Amino acid sequence: MVLSDGRILDYLGTHQHLAVDLDLHVDDRGGLRLRSGRQRFHEGRFVSFRFPMIFSGTAELHEWFDDVAGVYRISMQVHNRVLGFLFGYEGEFTGTFPEARDAPQHLKPVRHEPRG
Repeated sequence: MVLSDGRILDYLGTHQHLAVDLDLHVDDRGGLRLRSGRQRFHEGRFVSFRFPMIFSGTAELHEWFDDVAGVYRISMQVHNRVLGFLFGYEGEFTGTFPEARDAPQHLKPVRHEPRG
């Protein structure tokens, strides 16, 4: 994920060919809500197009920390405007936060398309 022109842009796939706009906000309980938007396909310098949403879906993800259980919870669903619900998942996880003493100061994904 990168911040590009004031929006969050994520690159998906094994070769990061698909660039997806993400709308991210914090809900009233402090959880994160993410909704995917426009999608673009990039391959090299000459192949680039907006991916038609009729062949894709819109993802809605909600992630929050459950103080009672002491775990992070996640819920995600993908819907297509014609086919409806495509898939989703729910679950929980824990995490550790090691110190990053020798981490690079700036990290980017493998691909970064200035075209967005």
